[in-house]
Amino acid sequence: MSFRLRNPAYLFYERLLKSGILRGRSVEHVAIIQDGNRRYAREKGLSTHIGHSFGADTSDRVFDWCVELGIKHLTLYAFSTENFKRDESEKRYLFDLIKDKFAELGRSEKTHAHRVRVRALGRVEMLPQELQEEICRTEAATREYDSMYLNVALAYGGQRELVDAARSLAYQVSLGRIRALDVDEDMIARHLYPRDGTPVPKVDLIIRTGGDCRTSNFLPWQANGNECAAYFCAPYWPEFRKIDFLRAIRTAQARAACQQA
Repeated sequence: MSFRLRNPAYLFYERLLKSGILRGRSVEHVAIIQDGNRRYAREKGLSTHIGHSFGADTSDRVFDWCVELGIKHLTLYAFSTENFKRDESEKRYLFDLIKDKFAELGRSEKTHAHRVRVRALGRVEMLPQELQEEICRTEAATREYDSMYLNVALAYGGQRELVDAARSLAYQVSLGRIRALDVDEDMIARHLYPRDGTPVPKVDLIIRTGGDCRTSNFLPWQANGNECAAYFCAPYWPEFRKIDFLRAIRTAQARAACQQA
């Protein structure tokens, strides 16, 4: 990894990609399935915990790249509802790691300088109390920001999100606050996670690392409505490089250009 970063040819290609991207159509919302932490650790002979820590470092770098490129919305799939089936020790480590990352975001000068609103998407009430409290503190500290949105999907499942939205709408109808005939796409979007008055917008690009070519129940409403681009790549999440990210952005721009042609 360090060799690649020092390689002049690599750096030239990275600058070339970035230059072309900045001249192209902006990509507003990137959503990432961060896959491969555990497989990376196994192949390197490391503990699963170390794999997750390296993955968290990659998340930090991707956040920086989004700031650099002016991407307004970044959504990271950090913990699914299916992940609750994992070993208790792994879950405890993950929850502590995520809690620390939320605390860092809440205190970070970068977060406040770039006016980044940090939010959790999902059934947050299923998470440990200490993690819920840290999420609340960070969300409160960034609530007034709107230059960039960092959404972290936790205890998240796409089908469950749709079910929860349907139940919320049905309840509003039962109270007479809305009519069933008034339910449209915009109203559904307002009842999806996180229900804080600012819906997660349509996705322009989904990235999945780790070699699998599937979207794993991630943002089905936001990703399918506008036929977003999908970029599947082989590197495990801890190995994901800036050049991989730039290639993914270029793919989304190329798709958008074809749709306009």
